Amino acid sequence: MGAGGRMTVPPPAKKSEVDVLQRVPHAKPPFTLSQVKKAIPPHCFQRSVLRSFSYVIYDLAIVSACFYIAITYFHLLPSPFNYLAWPIYWAIQGCVLTGVWVVAHECGHHAFSDYQWLDDTVGLILHSCLLVPYFSWKYSHRRHHSNTGSLERDEVFVPKRKSGVAWYSKYLNHPPGRVITLTVMLTLGWPLYLAFNVSGRPYDRFACHYDPCGPIYSDRERLQIFISDLGTLAVTYGLYKLVAAQGLVWVICHYGVPLLIVNAFLVMITYLQHTHPSLPHYDSSEWDWFRGALATVDRDYGILNKVFHNITDTHVAHHLFSTMPHYHAMEATKAIKPVLGKYYQFDGTPIHKAIWREVKECIYVEPDDGAQSKGVFWYRNNF
Repeated sequence: MGAGGRMTVPPPAKKSEVDVLQRVPHAKPPFTLSQVKKAIPPHCFQRSVLRSFSYVIYDLAIVSACFYIAITYFHLLPSPFNYLAWPIYWAIQGCVLTGVWVVAHECGHHAFSDYQWLDDTVGLILHSCLLVPYFSWKYSHRRHHSNTGSLERDEVFVPKRKSGVAWYSKYLNHPPGRVITLTVMLTLGWPLYLAFNVSGRPYDRFACHYDPCGPIYSDRERLQIFISDLGTLAVTYGLYKLVAAQGLVWVICHYGVPLLIVNAFLVMITYLQHTHPSLPHYDSSEWDWFRGALATVDRDYGILNKVFHNITDTHVAHHLFSTMPHYHAMEATKAIKPVLGKYYQFDGTPIHKAIWREVKECIYVEPDDGAQSKGVFWYRNNF
């Protein structure tokens, strides 16, 4: 007591698992979007071409250095060091290329610069190099941001109601089954979503991100979908020529495995941002954009938060203000927490534990029995 003003305040304790799993409020919040925005320093909404490009250059410099080391020195290493070097290379390249993916994602949100043509040019190049159809994903992802939390109109990781769960789901509701589910999700989830809209919003007919005439897109968007296909095909053709020159194993080791890691991180990050026992989903009788945007969760990936340009631990702010550059998102998140209060959800559970818990607990959604709000749905796992 005698120390007075010199007494230090202990840091707040981490939330217990019980606190983390406590449901976030689902009623209309007592604050408005404009009030949340006013809490953020104005400079956080300013985009800088030079600063944005610095992240592209930094990431690509690391990718290029790792690639150069692999092609120049790995074959000179004695056994078993040559076998140990490859997993290290794959891990580093996969993580850094995920950061490149995030920068292209910024371009899709017009958060890279003040110039739409520059954002689309950079995004098209970066995403095409990772075999992502840039404009196709840009438009479907924009619809996801416009309809987050809606059971009828959200675009990705739309939870099923109990009546819509596949017949085989109850046979996978055990540890071996969850291993199978996670393996398929993290290896095939991204290409299955792009090609067959798996885990996406149901449409009246076949939906595919490569189809310019598909139901996902409007007439004014179809030409850009075609351009996305051309970009992906150009890189695919380049890989074909590389296989012809260097061999399939060479391409798989230097490019294929890191790309699989990028795809796995992409699916895992997106899944964990929108799948949590504490988060509500809404049908058309209850849904509105603001509550849907708040029904997301920030996660902690440790050092990878920085490698992934903080897309992992600033996702709530990103859904509220998607044109904000990622390099301001941490400052914005700190600013909006006091305003959001209990509507802000952060889960610091280690990622390997979190994804295992979520795939176990979050199988389908149903409203609470006897609840007044029948349009508010929560995750369940009992059959």
